[in-house]
Amino acid sequence: MKVSYECASCMLRQSREAIEHATESDEIRMKATLKVLEFLDENFEKDVNSNRLGTDLHHLIMRETGNDDPYKNLREEGNEIALKLKPIAEDIIEDNPSFENYVKIAVAGNIIDFGALDENTDIEQLIREKIIEEPVINDINILENDLKNAENILYLADNGGEIVFDKLLIKKIKEDYDLNIILALKDGPILNDALLEDAKDLNIDEYATLMTTGSRSVGVVNDYISDKLHALLDEVDLIISKGMGNYEGLTEMHIKSPVYFLLTAKCNAIAKEIGVENGNKIVQKRIL
Repeated sequence: MKVSYECASCMLRQSREAIEHATESDEIRMKATLKVLEFLDENFEKDVNSNRLGTDLHHLIMRETGNDDPYKNLREEGNEIALKLKPIAEDIIEDNPSFENYVKIAVAGNIIDFGALDENTDIEQLIREKIIEEPVINDINILENDLKNAENILYLADNGGEIVFDKLLIKKIKEDYDLNIILALKDGPILNDALLEDAKDLNIDEYATLMTTGSRSVGVVNDYISDKLHALLDEVDLIISKGMGNYEGLTEMHIKSPVYFLLTAKCNAIAKEIGVENGNKIVQKRIL
């Protein structure tokens, strides 16, 4: 996905938040902010890939502040929120253990995004509302049919906390279809994205093979991910892609495997690109 004019103000907001999380020093904050403004002045232009630009921006902030994990506390908070809300999801599943409910819960978990949302957002309340909300683009039945004919799938994780709900869906897919599931997580901290250790702490390796994307990028960035992940994108029977960052990156790539985008639209630019309203839930199959 290419940048929209709206991405500029979002990147400035996100940069301020990242800088404030990274350091308490006003002097370092000012120095980092000037570097951000210089970077955006030189690099923000029409037809630039949005999540590559965002990735480079966050790496710059890490270098300038000397903090390579500014969102560490927020990632841990996301995990705590998700574990607190997990019983609600489990109650819904107990009442109706349909595949559709597992998917809807996984998409609802995508709201745990401290990069896209204002930090004053009541994420717990948002998740409670989103869990029961219907996707406005709903290819869940198509996904379920495709899983019946698949042997190997790639699951691209997004945020910390969110993977608590991803685990429910991954476990459901493994038990119902006995597929080889590969779960790809970030190679190191970026925003509040889920890391390998987060998945291990949740014992997701009982149901999926864990790997990293080979990079610390916002979503997947074509030039940054590993050769192994590049190969899998073309070799698996289907891809389940969580979140906006992966959407931004994959839609800039040409890959052979069909992709199911599971996300909550949390910005106007992506909502417009998909053709939905901001805040809508999406389960959409795409051939890229």
